[in-house]
Amino acid sequence: MIYDSLNKTITTKRLLLRLFQTSDAMEVTNLCNNYNIYKNTLYLPYPYSMEDALSWIENHLHNFNDNSSYEFAITDKVTGKLFGAIALSYNQNFNNGEIAYWLGEEFWGKGYATEAGLAILEFAFTNKQYHKVFARHFSSNPASGRVLEKIGMRKEGVLREHIMKEKQYEDLVHYGILKHKN
Repeated sequence: MIYDSLNKTITTKRLLLRLFQTSDAMEVTNLCNNYNIYKNTLYLPYPYSMEDALSWIENHLHNFNDNSSYEFAITDKVTGKLFGAIALSYNQNFNNGEIAYWLGEEFWGKGYATEAGLAILEFAFTNKQYHKVFARHFSSNPASGRVLEKIGMRKEGVLREHIMKEKQYEDLVHYGILKHKN
């Protein structure tokens, strides 16, 4: 993983993680306007509109410069094709943050979430000096849990029927990893 602080990018073997641009809004809309992504995410609306994409992208640079959250586009390092997004929040009071991500459905199962997740963890622990990083997923989405395990996170617990999605309660599975993994 190579972090370029000047350009606010992270480069991995196959990926370039970069800030979203307004010009990405149409592709974000195309990827996110998908029921299968909506049902597995906590905050994405459905249907997903161009206005949703633009308002989401609008504060990314400010959030990054404010050290409150880092929202990266997951793109192909060679072609620049947009695959999805990965974000890392920062809670200064506790020196920890949360990873959240989504990928366009056509890019599922190719290892992109795992590769981006490993890069974000390195960014959090090496560049930002976080003590802990955590993530959550719906129990109805075990594939997300497998990604979190692949990047070294441990399952810490399940909050039973913790949130409501589409008028049904969902269990929220929590994972975490410490800077010193013991």
